[in-house]
Amino acid sequence: MRRRPGRLRRRPRRRLLLCGLLLLLAPGCGLTSGSPMADDVQPGTIGQGEPLKGAHLTVTSKEFSEQLVLGAIMGIAFQAAGADVLDRTGIQGSIGSREAVRQGSADADYEYTGTGWINYLGNTQPIPDPHEQWKAVRDADLKNGVTWLDPAPLNNTYALATNQANFKKYGTKTLSDVAALAKKDPGAVTLCVESQFANRADGLPGMEKKYGMSLPAGNITQMDTGIIYTQVAKGSCTYGEVFTTDGRIKAMHLVVMEDDKKFFPNYNAAPMIHTKTLEKYPQIADILAPVTRRLTNTVAQELNAKVDVEGQDPHLVALEWMTQQGFVKQD
Repeated sequence: MRRRPGRLRRRPRRRLLLCGLLLLLAPGCGLTSGSPMADDVQPGTIGQGEPLKGAHLTVTSKEFSEQLVLGAIMGIAFQAAGADVLDRTGIQGSIGSREAVRQGSADADYEYTGTGWINYLGNTQPIPDPHEQWKAVRDADLKNGVTWLDPAPLNNTYALATNQANFKKYGTKTLSDVAALAKKDPGAVTLCVESQFANRADGLPGMEKKYGMSLPAGNITQMDTGIIYTQVAKGSCTYGEVFTTDGRIKAMHLVVMEDDKKFFPNYNAAPMIHTKTLEKYPQIADILAPVTRRLTNTVAQELNAKVDVEGQDPHLVALEWMTQQGFVKQD
């Protein structure tokens, strides 16, 4: 299951209070209930004419920071287009938010194509081309009552990163460069990785096989994900396992190695919509399309850093970005 351990989960205080109150009425708050989004937004470059006026839509997400931001972005877009939006973001794990959309108790969320292909649809081999990966997910999931809209450039997948000092020292830019360095100077390539990455086929073992690496066990240190970033930044490990959209990459000035042989699965974010909802409100596709296209790894790193590094509220981070981009206006 695609998870982001080490991410700090910060929820707006007003939503936590509402959730606590709702617990009295509906056990399992976040799964069976929610709170209204009440952002004072007007159409900007999206939502002109309020094509969702009168619609009542429920937005969901998983619980880590990037998902909370993406869920808020989607909800704010729907509000600008005239919809009343119920906020059910922050569901723990992938299955809860997925099932909510599939069954229709939620209408939409941003999900990852790799998660859809591997975890939900049961495939074992990812498709290297990101667009073909999305098309395969879209086509296969239609029978489940779920429609995937066009994906974002944002690709939250695995990578190796190094600090500025080691980047200047060794000059590696790609994983092929790292493999060449490991052969030339075996002691130079030390890795910090989490235990899951160290043992799964789409992690370290598969990466070593794909790139022809054979790192000594003594060169590999397993640790919690959050610690990896600080250890790589300090230079305790030459390279560390990171997620490509994590805000700590930018905050700690790390350099991400290009996966030049396209080994790691693609986890592009895409709107996953309950099909009956989309049939009733086909305008959703046009409303979300320009927003989704603007979501890149760089944007995600900046937004995630505001939450995980600076401690800002994910919903307010989303609202500020949507306003800055001109997608919505605030009175």
